[in-house]
Amino acid sequence: MDNRDRFLGELFSLLRIPSVSAKPEHKPDMERCAERLAALLAEAGADHVEVSPSDGNPVVFASKSVDPSLKTVLVYGHYDVQPPEPLEKWDSDPFEPVVRKDPGGRDAIYARGANDDKGQLFMHIKAFEYLVRSGKLRHNVKFIFEGEEEIGSPSLPKWVREHKALLKSDVVLVSDTTMISEKVPSINCGMRGLAYLEVTVTGPDKDLHSGHYGGAVANPIQTLCDIISSLIDKDGRVTVPGFYDDVVSLSRKDRAELSRAPFDRKEFMASVGVRALRGEKGYTPLERIGIRPCLDVCGIWGGYTGEGAKTVLPSTAHAKISMRLVPNQDSARITRLFKKHILRIAPKYCTVEVKECEGGEGFLIPISSPAFQAASKAMEEVYGITPVPSRGGGSIAVLAAMQKILGVDPLLMGFGLERDTIHSPNESYLLSQFYAGMESIVKFYEYYD
Repeated sequence: MDNRDRFLGELFSLLRIPSVSAKPEHKPDMERCAERLAALLAEAGADHVEVSPSDGNPVVFASKSVDPSLKTVLVYGHYDVQPPEPLEKWDSDPFEPVVRKDPGGRDAIYARGANDDKGQLFMHIKAFEYLVRSGKLRHNVKFIFEGEEEIGSPSLPKWVREHKALLKSDVVLVSDTTMISEKVPSINCGMRGLAYLEVTVTGPDKDLHSGHYGGAVANPIQTLCDIISSLIDKDGRVTVPGFYDDVVSLSRKDRAELSRAPFDRKEFMASVGVRALRGEKGYTPLERIGIRPCLDVCGIWGGYTGEGAKTVLPSTAHAKISMRLVPNQDSARITRLFKKHILRIAPKYCTVEVKECEGGEGFLIPISSPAFQAASKAMEEVYGITPVPSRGGGSIAVLAAMQKILGVDPLLMGFGLERDTIHSPNESYLLSQFYAGMESIVKFYEYYD
């Protein structure tokens, strides 16, 4: 119990640092968090630790060499977190971590970053510490923790290319994903890519009185809504020409393998508070999340949104749009197709600007690999059931870049759950998953040959 209390104390010291990469004012916090991670890695037993500058936030690198003839595991994680807003939706301070009962009566850590990704990367530090102090470490281990994943990792690919020799390894071990459930563990064998853009529609050159001009001048908000509504057809398919050109359809055998994952539609709907599901026709909800691309509006704004009434016809309207992509879809190409389509369908009574925000590729890994098999054995021993191969709906775009630069496959051994509400208020991480994750990671090293 002493170690458990110490582990939580050390993790809480990370969670208290508001390392929000999306906000420039948190730059000092990014540096402070990187330094804290470096200290924890040194205390855990790393031989070499450094906080390395990049074009953006610092990269934390650490390593311990046991024997050059042994396999090398490169652990990847990120210490930046999503903005905590809306703050009023949190039941406690997002940067003052607490352990309390969740709605199911289970103990969980509540804080921004509790799961994504400070809680999960911390498991690797503690698993490593155990292996070092017990004399059971029989792999060379390297760590690379970045501070820009939540904004698309703009600086890391360059840093990886410049330090390619330093990062030489046999597998990139990652815990930044979710499992199907506590009772049905899973290992992601692939993730989707991302193309993220911001669309701005401009009508009049200034805000207008809606009584004097309404009905004669087109409203940019309404125009933007019309454009957005045309991007998905009645069958749930994206209407951008060429969007599906490079999408590979899975065979019946592959779809059957993925369908092994249990799915309770009513439970799924209840977990997110909806009464019905919607998506691309001909695919199950899990397939829509894992093996099919999609388009979503992540934010939309314009005009007056304050308290009370202001009769204004706004000059501009804006929307942020994400497209989750499957392997073989190139994010740069999809971005070009989207921009071309939006500009083509824009009506004459407005101007449209499309700004590129971030993008990255999806990837797949073979489930026959020694690393995947070792992770499967480890999690089966801890959870008592063979984990199911799954496809992640989210994106860690930098992993595809690292895979290409280093020539090494990532292994996505994640322990988060959908109930953890990452990126949302009241992010949390079950203590049972936190401890089971550490145990599984230790056993991975035991089985990985």
